[in-house]
Amino acid sequence: MERREFTASLVAGGCAGMCVDLTLFPLDTIKTRLQSQQGFYRAGGFRGIYAGVPSAAVGSFPNAAAFFVTYECVKSLLGVSSASCMAPVTHMAAASLGEIVACLIRVPTEVVKQRTQADPSSSSYRELVRTLREEGFRGLYRGYRSTVLREIPFSLVQFPLWEYLKSLWSLRQGHVLYSWQSAVCGAFAGGVAAFVTTPLDVAKTRIMLAKAGTRTASGNIPLVLCEVWKTRGLTGLFAGSVPRMAFISVGGFIFLGAYEKVRSMML
Repeated sequence: MERREFTASLVAGGCAGMCVDLTLFPLDTIKTRLQSQQGFYRAGGFRGIYAGVPSAAVGSFPNAAAFFVTYECVKSLLGVSSASCMAPVTHMAAASLGEIVACLIRVPTEVVKQRTQADPSSSSYRELVRTLREEGFRGLYRGYRSTVLREIPFSLVQFPLWEYLKSLWSLRQGHVLYSWQSAVCGAFAGGVAAFVTTPLDVAKTRIMLAKAGTRTASGNIPLVLCEVWKTRGLTGLFAGSVPRMAFISVGGFIFLGAYEKVRSMML
């Protein structure tokens, strides 16, 4: 990857991430509270829907930038054309590695953000201090494995589908897609991926919100999913799926559309 492409991916990814996280933050708060163990209204209901936004603001740019730099670098290294039958595998590998790197930044901010969302009387700073005091630095990475195991299946669905829809639409109209067309493809791909991976998102949220020392806090995803199934059934496994799909569909439109637009302007 050339230096110019690297810079374009870095800036475009960071800008796209900030646009989505800050614009759609209320939907993310509602989704988190629907998935929390204490229930939607006990977790704050519709009060303080911007609780935790400082954490999201701090982490969104570097998180998205890290993902797209890794994604584009891996695609460039593997060097498979979009017409090749190996293209979906390339996109899957690039997206998976991108998520592993991005989660190193995303998880600490997500832990602080979600704990603030589930306790609107608190603040991002208080939750950060409380986590460090009670669990140490490792506490900020509670749920790292569950987040990666949620994001990789998500990316395995979203990015190959996004790239496929773009290439199909581009082929039919005979020229490269406009940014808004790429955004539409991103919205559809994101919505499908969001619904499919909702149970993993429920597990991740519960692990991050659980009290230190409990079975849930240990990060055992099958155990958490089993508990949710026993207590709330299928409804519990797909709790928050509607706001999650709405968030990621609209987010995919903004995120991938903004990324393509900014990147094309810089190249």
